[in-house]
Amino acid sequence: MAFIQCSYYSEILGFTTNINVCLPQDLPNKRGGYAVPPDGFPTLYLLHGLGDDHTIWSRKCAIDRYAATHGIAVVMPFGARSFYADMVYGSPYYSYISKELINTCETFFPLSKDPAKRFIGGLSMGGYGAFKIALSNPDQFKAAFSLSGPLDIARIPDYQHLLDLSYDVKLAFGDISTLEERPHNLFKLAEETSGLDTKPSLYMCCGTEDFLYPDNESFKKHLDKIGYDAVYHKGSGGHDFSYWDNEVQLALEWLSKQQGGKINESN
Repeated sequence: MAFIQCSYYSEILGFTTNINVCLPQDLPNKRGGYAVPPDGFPTLYLLHGLGDDHTIWSRKCAIDRYAATHGIAVVMPFGARSFYADMVYGSPYYSYISKELINTCETFFPLSKDPAKRFIGGLSMGGYGAFKIALSNPDQFKAAFSLSGPLDIARIPDYQHLLDLSYDVKLAFGDISTLEERPHNLFKLAEETSGLDTKPSLYMCCGTEDFLYPDNESFKKHLDKIGYDAVYHKGSGGHDFSYWDNEVQLALEWLSKQQGGKINESN
């Protein structure tokens, strides 16, 4: 995989931001160079958690090597502590990632513009963000995955004994009461999306020792209730990369199946 560090000015954010990009480089052609599929590489937009940044995936796990196995490009944007919302007191990270980032990356790099080859995923806050963006834009993503995400976002006040998130919640959402509203509530977004002909496939996982395990259990039960099929993997693990390193590999295997397996060698 080629690893690209990119800084560019975002019109939506109003400042220069950073992304890391991994591009497949294991598709040799007959001329001795590297082939790009005619319609570009299938692409995963991979979101970080609350206390991290866009570099965490490369620092904590071998995401480039894992993605190379499946011929998937990976775009890792910076999302601050935004919960991937259009922040009430901050920057519009939801609009940036769901609109501008995708258009920019598909212009800069040889990425497929076909929604059937576009995926989004993340861990913790990024898992919530991935589901929120995918469910809010069901025709734009083939699939989405969440690793240990706070999927029942209205339960944030219950985490105060572990993390003081009151300041982050105020900046991102304005008031705790808004967490029940449609733009932020995954339960309502899933209900609206479940009956559509075109909607993203969902994959979710959480460690049984994770403080967010009840969130994932309740969200999966809700998906079952409304008839929204989703793969749910749970097992021993906490809220850390000791758990996520293996789980992101399983998620990538699942994504590969969503787009028909690894890209074939090109002429």
